[in-house]
Amino acid sequence: QYNDTVARAAGIAAHSETLGEKQTAMKCREGLTTAVTNTVILLTALTVLGTTLVLCRNGAVGGEAVLICTLSALGSFGPGVALANQVFASADRVLDLLEETPITPEVTNGGNTAFTGAAADHVTFAYGQETILNNLSLTVPKGQIVGITGKSGSGKSTLLRLFMRFWDAGSGKITFGGADIRSVNTAALRSQESFVTQDTELFADTIENNVRIANRNATHEQVVEACQKASLHDFITSLPQGYGTQVGELGGALSGGERQRISIARAFLKDAPIILLDEATASLDVENETLIQTALSRLIRNKTVLIIAHRMRTVAGADKIVVLADGVVAEQGSPNELYAKNGLYTHMVDLQNGSQNWSL
Repeated sequence: QYNDTVARAAGIAAHSETLGEKQTAMKCREGLTTAVTNTVILLTALTVLGTTLVLCRNGAVGGEAVLICTLSALGSFGPGVALANQVFASADRVLDLLEETPITPEVTNGGNTAFTGAAADHVTFAYGQETILNNLSLTVPKGQIVGITGKSGSGKSTLLRLFMRFWDAGSGKITFGGADIRSVNTAALRSQESFVTQDTELFADTIENNVRIANRNATHEQVVEACQKASLHDFITSLPQGYGTQVGELGGALSGGERQRISIARAFLKDAPIILLDEATASLDVENETLIQTALSRLIRNKTVLIIAHRMRTVAGADKIVVLADGVVAEQGSPNELYAKNGLYTHMVDLQNGSQNWSL
């Protein structure tokens, strides 16, 4: 999403090598521990058995005491051995997870295709046996704002993730710059797309470092400029530690609106030619929604935009609105055409300038 694969992969690889070395040492220690444990259990059982037999021969204890003492000695090791086995089983599950392969392999020997528009060409996609998109076709011309609306489960968010190539289409194809997205180098694709979602992923780090994820080489001044455009700078400077403020685990120290504006600041810092917005203003209060709408109006100037919203009025300022239903395009056209067809009042939002007005 932030074209930071190389740095993240290098970190994961380094940790994996360290983990592999520790796992090898752990296996050797496990073998030695198992051998010692089994030897101790055997010697203990033989010692208890021999002692109780001698006592039984001398009449100090009965035959049942021999059996009880021997079984008790053997049983006392059970909980400790079981705990050790569970620890190793947990480690194996972690290693299995690290060895999983990506759903969509990274393309490194394709083309560095420049963005000139995108499209979905007779795309069908399913999660397991559940079909989400069914033979869907859609064009996203360069320089236009395309709004996608429809009920929950109609495939809106899935479509955006196909354009990001988080998944591959089951049939049909997604094109980027006229080329099949599967033939475009992943690094080139991700560097030209900015993805702003309803849920912003933040890390236990400073605000500045969380914004800089979008561009590792950005200077402090560039981060500040991106935050100013995202209506975030004033809030940051009001904090005692400013841009060095820790956001907490998963951004827990920030409100939903502040986290969302960090996501928009990332998009400004990345400055990609195509912007994908997935319910970027949903579930926010009026004040935060106004700030974010203002920031978005700056973000999408002279960009190609694919914006998702549940309500048609949210995308009324788009060049084209596409209504999805059950994974297919139910209808599409300009805002005026669709609103006139459905006899609705239009809450016009000029996405380029941030102005609003109502019309019939």
